[in-house]
Amino acid sequence: MEMELPVEPQSLKKLTFTSTKRALDLFSPVHAHLPPPDAESKKIRVSHKRDLLLKLNVEYGGIKSSTAQPHNHAKSDAHNNVLQASTSNALTLPGPGNSSDPQKAGPQNDLAVGPPVLPKGINDGAGTSIAVAPSHGISERVLGTDPKATVMAPLFILALCMESVFIEYCSRGPDFFVLHQIVAAMTIAAVVASAWNLSTSALVERIPSRWPRPVWHAPWKNYRVISGHLGWVRSIAFDPSNSWFCTGSADRTIKIWDLGTGKLKLTLTGHIEQIRGLAVSNRHTYMFSAGDDKQVKCWDLEQNKVIRSYHGHLSGVYCLALHPTIDVLLTGGRDSVCRVWDIRSKMQVFALSGHNETVCSVFTRPTDPQVITGSHDTTIKFWDLRYGKTMCTLTHHKKSVRAMALHPNEYVVVQDCFASASADNIKKFNLPKGEFLHNMLAQQKAIINAMAVNDEGVLATGGDNGSLWFWDWKSGHCFQQSQTIVQPGSLDSEAGIYALSYDVTGSRLVTCEADKTIKMWKEDETATPETHPVNFKPPKDIRRF
Repeated sequence: MEMELPVEPQSLKKLTFTSTKRALDLFSPVHAHLPPPDAESKKIRVSHKRDLLLKLNVEYGGIKSSTAQPHNHAKSDAHNNVLQASTSNALTLPGPGNSSDPQKAGPQNDLAVGPPVLPKGINDGAGTSIAVAPSHGISERVLGTDPKATVMAPLFILALCMESVFIEYCSRGPDFFVLHQIVAAMTIAAVVASAWNLSTSALVERIPSRWPRPVWHAPWKNYRVISGHLGWVRSIAFDPSNSWFCTGSADRTIKIWDLGTGKLKLTLTGHIEQIRGLAVSNRHTYMFSAGDDKQVKCWDLEQNKVIRSYHGHLSGVYCLALHPTIDVLLTGGRDSVCRVWDIRSKMQVFALSGHNETVCSVFTRPTDPQVITGSHDTTIKFWDLRYGKTMCTLTHHKKSVRAMALHPNEYVVVQDCFASASADNIKKFNLPKGEFLHNMLAQQKAIINAMAVNDEGVLATGGDNGSLWFWDWKSGHCFQQSQTIVQPGSLDSEAGIYALSYDVTGSRLVTCEADKTIKMWKEDETATPETHPVNFKPPKDIRRF
């Protein structure tokens, strides 16, 4: 005997609502009835049709009047020879413009075309044939001298051809040879249109694209590979003096490297998990680090030791940023909170809560909005640092926003804007209101873990599949798509880029990768616009979402 399972109260409630809705739909008095017609929409449709007919009459009235009113007896005879297919079944086609004058000497190139010749042994009873004869200026007699009529000449000829075919169809009935006549009429009209050198592009005014053209940038190349870490390299930061840079790794160490030579200068230990975020202060001799061990540390670079720790995160810390003008540190992590710390007092000033998932990217700016965070919940939030509240939420992305980048010269460019990257697209937003500008013109089709932009407007994005793409900041054009190469002994699946950053000058790019190496990139000095031209096609439509 089967034991009956208890019915959950929630499912019973859903069933009750579903049953009630079904009953209301079934016994509704307007069930299966069409909605009543809208008088306003009908008025709009009627007025639109009236305006369209009026416009057609104004635009193409010259053709109708010129064809309906022959000027003399000779022109009337030529016109009748064209239209009366029952007697001759020949259709006269105009030739080039210089054949419009019958007084000029020289052969005429006008064609008089009728239905095709039937095969031998089949008697159609009509005696139709294709004939070539001079028409002596039918282009002027039939179409007149109106420039609009000249533009519409191929269409008018096609109409005459189809009229001849229709007369044959009415006189002989549907048979196999009418299909041949239709094909012949269409072919002749196409030949005449090409002889006139006219196409639909001559009728439509071409509007130039308003999309900005990309600035030419030299391609980037890898010139140095640094090995030294024993785990994935997850974070990077540069010294304001541009003499060294530091990297944090899954081997729980922070290593400081000489930027010019690439040699190791110092190794710092203190974290017990991988280091996800690094930042070097340009106001003090401090370096800040954050990791999966929930710890945020302040290092004194004069003593090379930890002098402060900031406690408060409930899980791993994924991102870290320093405010450019005040002594404030911002960290975001898996507890879905971006925390604001006072550097000197180690006190938590704010806990910016509002995200539903991990806060994985953050950056700051001197003016409102001073704090911008991106999360795995696909949203970007602007924060008011005075009150610790949300100013705006952007919901344009469909995947996790793992990386964001602010233009270093945001007040020099035409528009204050920043870029955000996720697996679906790279988008640009306006500041300070957060208006969506446009998507980048290609899709990297990877999980983008890091992005950076330099003063020249070169945006670099690194994916988890080892793809490193370079973009023009203003136009969104991808001018280079490169793939990182793993060091010997590594798996192909370890070709992933976790962090990247430009140096202070913006002339060198450093990437931190999953094959435990650090790669340095620079522009190719031998490249020119002739050797590497810009292959740019402006988009036909601008996606506004």
